[in-house]
Amino acid sequence: MTSAVVVGSGPNGLAAAVVLADAGLEVTVLEAQDHLGGGARSAELTLPGLVHDTCSGLHPLALDTRFSRRFGLDAHGLTWREAPVQYSHPLDDGRGAVALRSVEETAQALGGKGGRTWQRVFGSLAQRFDTIADEFLQPMLHVPRHPLHLARFGSYAAQPAALLGRRWSTPEARGLFAGVAAHAFRPLTAPVSSAIGVALGTAAHRYGWVAAEGGSQAIADALVAAGQERGVRYQTGFHVSSYRALDRPDLILLDTAPSAAADILGDLMPARVARAYRRFRHGPGAFKVDFAVEGGVPWSHEPTRLASTVHVGGTLEEIALAEKEVARGRMPDRPFILAGQQYVADPSRSVGGVHPFSAYAHVPAGYQGDATEAMIAQIERFAPGFRDRVLATAVTTTTELSVRNDNYVGGDICTGANDARQLVFRPRVALDPYATGVPGAYLCSAATPPGAGAHGMCGYWAAQSALRHLARSGR
Repeated sequence: MTSAVVVGSGPNGLAAAVVLADAGLEVTVLEAQDHLGGGARSAELTLPGLVHDTCSGLHPLALDTRFSRRFGLDAHGLTWREAPVQYSHPLDDGRGAVALRSVEETAQALGGKGGRTWQRVFGSLAQRFDTIADEFLQPMLHVPRHPLHLARFGSYAAQPAALLGRRWSTPEARGLFAGVAAHAFRPLTAPVSSAIGVALGTAAHRYGWVAAEGGSQAIADALVAAGQERGVRYQTGFHVSSYRALDRPDLILLDTAPSAAADILGDLMPARVARAYRRFRHGPGAFKVDFAVEGGVPWSHEPTRLASTVHVGGTLEEIALAEKEVARGRMPDRPFILAGQQYVADPSRSVGGVHPFSAYAHVPAGYQGDATEAMIAQIERFAPGFRDRVLATAVTTTTELSVRNDNYVGGDICTGANDARQLVFRPRVALDPYATGVPGAYLCSAATPPGAGAHGMCGYWAAQSALRHLARSGR
């Protein structure tokens, strides 16, 4: 039987294993850590019974993909939950704005010209988002099946976020867009910095920013169960440093950072590919703090209390400044923070009136300082009394993130900078972005298209590429 080894068990590695096993291959997944799941994991980080996601917590692009439609993970226990508010953006003095599932209701809440602009930008995109998402959740170099839909999306995505944000006339509407655009970990003045914000913003209206019931670990568990159903074998505590340790499988799929793939494949990899992999650019880091909060966060902007995700950073101008500082390697005094209130969608994560609240700040790559106090002060700014409600904390530095997951180089949880070039050509310029130049070996991590997220689509497409290789070789 044709054999395949998948190195790494993040959602992409697990998805690749399912696709290959479904095609009849004998598949083994090897994971260096003592647990499966990569960034899709959950744990009791603060107090017993409180469920925190260790990295990714909301999954708007995982709900409806080619992989999810083909391999229904609901049959393996995965249930999605949705909060009343998709994401929120508090401002000073109790002001703020929220994104609701309905574009129309979001526009109404924003009011006036800001609301009309929101309707104009996101309304038509939400109506066509199934076809648009299918286009960008695959390699960029392909013949689009829906070129007009993709062109409309591209007309917004190609703009700098700071420029697109100026279409909105009020601080509330500008802030609402700036917060979702900042997910790119890029200066808001950079070309194409609107792309991720437009994609995630539209996904909120089309699919919702859903959380996995019981924690993101449920995604990994469902993927593992789908693999076991097809005969996939899993081994943890197995660190792969060289292809020589793999017993000559027919296929190797690497859910790793490009530099790690170059190390593993060693002298098998063409020098030009190895150089490209080692030049692959990583982005800024994340500094994460998990809190156990009595009674929840007392946001002054009350609708924010119903949101699963809160973007904490103030006005568009403040966020733009913070992201610019981070890109230059300087820690901002008031960092941009992405906060998760997954318990609003999934109350099973809480214990009585004590809730798990997670937050990560954008910090320079490899940041060695302690951002905890700056983060608490920034949250307290929009939620006076927050500090007094905190019962316990758990801090994860950029170094600890990279130790727990080798793909998070310098704390880069996106597995690669989202600059214009790497949004199109990642991990290198190639017709097949998953091919490593070594016959039968493929890269399947978030360093490949379509990038970060628990959607598993990097693994899905890498596995398709590997299966085409087998078909061409007659195996």
